[in-house]
Amino acid sequence: MTADLSPAERYAAARARSARDQADATGELGRFRRLLDFELDDFQADACAALEGGRGVLVAAPTGAGKTVVGEFAVHLALASGGKTFYTTPIKALSNQKFGDLVRRHGAASVGLLTGDTSINADAPVVVMTTEVLRNMLYSGSSALDGLAYVVMDEVHYLADRFRGPVWEEVIIHLPDHVQLVSLSATVSNAEEFGDWLATVRGDTAVVVSERRPVPLWQHVVTAPPEPRGAPRMFDLYAGHVDPTDPGPNPPIDPDLARMFRTHGRSGGGGGGRGRGDRGYRGRGGRRPAGGSQVPQRRTPRRFSVVESLDDDALLPAIYFIFSRAGCAGAVEQCLRAGLRLTDAEEEAEIRRVVEQRTLTIPPEDLEVLGFWSWQHALCRGIAAHHAGMLPVFKETVEELFARGLVKVVFATETLALGINMPARSVVLEKLVKWDGTAHQPVTPGEYTQLTGRAGRRGIDVEGHAVVVDHEGLDPVALAGLASRRLYPLRSSFRPTYNMAVNLVGQVGAARAREVLETSFAQFQADRGVVDLAKQAQAHAEALQGYQGAMACDRGDFAAYMGIRRAISEREKELSQAARGARRADAVASLEKLRRGDVVEVPSGRRRGYVVVLDPGRDEGGFDGPRPTVLTQEKQVKKLTLADLPDGVRAVTRVRVPKSFNPRRPDARRDLASSMRNALGARASDAGRRGGTPRGRRGGDSASDEHLQRLRADLRAHPCHACPEREDHARWAQRADRLAEEHARLVRRIEGRTGSIARTFDRTCEVLTELGYLAVEGTETVVTDPGRRLGRLYAEDDLLLAECLRRGIWDELSAPELAAAVSVVVYSARREESEPVAAAGAGARLQAALTATSHVAEELGALESAHRLSVTGTLDAGLVGPVHRWASGRRLETVLRGTDVAAGDFVRWCKQIVDVLDQLAAAAPGPELRSRARRAQDGVLRGVVAYSSL
Repeated sequence: MTADLSPAERYAAARARSARDQADATGELGRFRRLLDFELDDFQADACAALEGGRGVLVAAPTGAGKTVVGEFAVHLALASGGKTFYTTPIKALSNQKFGDLVRRHGAASVGLLTGDTSINADAPVVVMTTEVLRNMLYSGSSALDGLAYVVMDEVHYLADRFRGPVWEEVIIHLPDHVQLVSLSATVSNAEEFGDWLATVRGDTAVVVSERRPVPLWQHVVTAPPEPRGAPRMFDLYAGHVDPTDPGPNPPIDPDLARMFRTHGRSGGGGGGRGRGDRGYRGRGGRRPAGGSQVPQRRTPRRFSVVESLDDDALLPAIYFIFSRAGCAGAVEQCLRAGLRLTDAEEEAEIRRVVEQRTLTIPPEDLEVLGFWSWQHALCRGIAAHHAGMLPVFKETVEELFARGLVKVVFATETLALGINMPARSVVLEKLVKWDGTAHQPVTPGEYTQLTGRAGRRGIDVEGHAVVVDHEGLDPVALAGLASRRLYPLRSSFRPTYNMAVNLVGQVGAARAREVLETSFAQFQADRGVVDLAKQAQAHAEALQGYQGAMACDRGDFAAYMGIRRAISEREKELSQAARGARRADAVASLEKLRRGDVVEVPSGRRRGYVVVLDPGRDEGGFDGPRPTVLTQEKQVKKLTLADLPDGVRAVTRVRVPKSFNPRRPDARRDLASSMRNALGARASDAGRRGGTPRGRRGGDSASDEHLQRLRADLRAHPCHACPEREDHARWAQRADRLAEEHARLVRRIEGRTGSIARTFDRTCEVLTELGYLAVEGTETVVTDPGRRLGRLYAEDDLLLAECLRRGIWDELSAPELAAAVSVVVYSARREESEPVAAAGAGARLQAALTATSHVAEELGALESAHRLSVTGTLDAGLVGPVHRWASGRRLETVLRGTDVAAGDFVRWCKQIVDVLDQLAAAAPGPELRSRARRAQDGVLRGVVAYSSL
């Protein structure tokens, strides 16, 4: 790397290293280094040195590069100085994992955990928490913030997430100025831009970027074997001379792979085995199938055979990404049916011990409904699934066993790609498309990088392997382009919420709140875009001045002359449109007059010739009129549209169409076509009946339009009309017109971006004022009592919850009914259609509350639409029955019977319901509802819901 630097740059780098080494000898970084059993990489050392120097830090590096070391150094600094560190993560699973890591390093007395429903040692000097917990602390002015010195924001690129991303920006904006921020991000292409924003809102921030993976990653494609029982074939993706650690844009692919895809499509056979340049495909076995001309069709290799092949070549453990829960479960079953076993007797015994320890608290009667026995059987063979539909304690067990090398292959959905520390030797992607909830979308470069980034365990593997399974539509050239684009931009998803608005107005007032929101990363990015647009607008303005000078005429005002020309052009266009409309109306009217048996002429196009009408098609008409069904002279049955007869039509003769006519019978079509030819022959002399419909003049005649005639007279009378350079001036004027239109569009774009977040905040405040959560007193906007209650509700549908409380819709519900009512606000089915609000099995009181809740949601949606805001989502009653039964104390088997809700999903939704019930207990206006919310919490947080730490 240094060989590429200039002498001055090498000297500066040497000076920096010398200064860092000197600081290491005496500072906390030196003491921290001595606690580690490995040497820090340069990017880690640079970031830690900046942090010790009092600066904030943004670290952007690939998955597995060791970014968290910088966060752990912040913890070290805080403990050394007597301050506090909050370590925030986007999901509870990652919080739990980080909590365990820090407890092992610093001891249980020094580390706490806060994840909304879990509180362990919350007053410790180091507390791990989800980002939402810290946001809530900031708005409530929690005393836990006293003494806070460092905040680590792990996976900070999560702020691009559409639903939860805004929380990151809220925290960054609202943290006290003295707190040093450590932001840890995946490698993004605009790290400098994000760092510039952090420097703007947080002060001096060092941006440390590393694009080097600590473990090289080899890219492969695996295809089915040429013979049915053979082993899959593994090809390198890149050509032999390409460096996989730095492939460059659109690198050439392996010639053998290219030859196979070129010679044999999905319906063809596969080419020979691996060629020269099979670097990166290591391990025992190393099958090289012999080449030959007789090759069967290309097929997608079977999942278990891919796993067997990876095992034979020492490429396990592996994460096998399948973007479907059912696909993950199916893959485990396929491996078991194939008799796949990846563990020995000693490993199986240890797996059984861990499983027994982890699941000790689950009642035996629940094991069957949870699918425990098949899950354990697969684990004992070294095979597992991992997805959001699993019971959280099952997922935690899989994570532990995989991290320890006892489980060899995990079939996982993409949720595993976020943060959880489960490195593997290989990562397999079954397809390069995934369902995003509304449609199948291609995997993006950022997603591909995140998914494959787990391949290659630092300190264990000398290289990692990313394997894409051959599948329908796979293009290896496109894959090479995808795999080589490791950088992706970070885009803000920030937007003001109702809860955010009342909290900000309550803390700093409406005017200051507006200014605070304008410091968001979203507005920062929009304003940066405005800079470029403004430069374009300035260039437009300068060019317009030049154009206006070039069109100047010494005989008169040429701009006024061009105004008359434009007016003439617009009037002629209006008249032309009117004429076309009249012709269209005449043509539609002529189609509407057709009757069964009419013979008409189609003058041009695919239907050219004579046809007989079988059905006038009036019932099929729309804006384009009827669509008659006809029989052509070639005895074909077709439909006519207005496009076939733009000038209209009329019958030239008639024939009798028998009532029994069946267009499917060739003899009937032949006889009718013969009758048409005979009728046309008898009328051949009557040429006047063969044309289109004659029409007189209708509206739109330019020769008789008085306004157009006056404009033309004004044009001829203008002094510039006689100028010999008139058309040269006109050409410059036309260029000026086009540029002026483009300039106006650009100005509208600039106006749309400038202050866009603040305008959304204003509209949000208008809704809150209309509903009584904010009030205007004199020149000030203040928060009302209902607004203060709204400020304690942080759920996604915060305003809907607040309205249900304010209107007393849930006041009469029992604790189980309240939990069920909350579920309609929280739950969102994975299927496209939501369960109607009329929930099956709900009693009259609960059903009335659900109906009222639905009406409130509709009212809010209409109000939000009127104020041009995102509309409150639809409600889903699909979990009302199960949650009501669960909160009433029923067994899990009874609760889930007859539903399609997976146990893991049920637990996950129950956790969210518990969170909202906790918020309701804090925000409810009366003591009875607060008490009922607490009882509902207790009713939901039991059994398998309480056993899980997720």
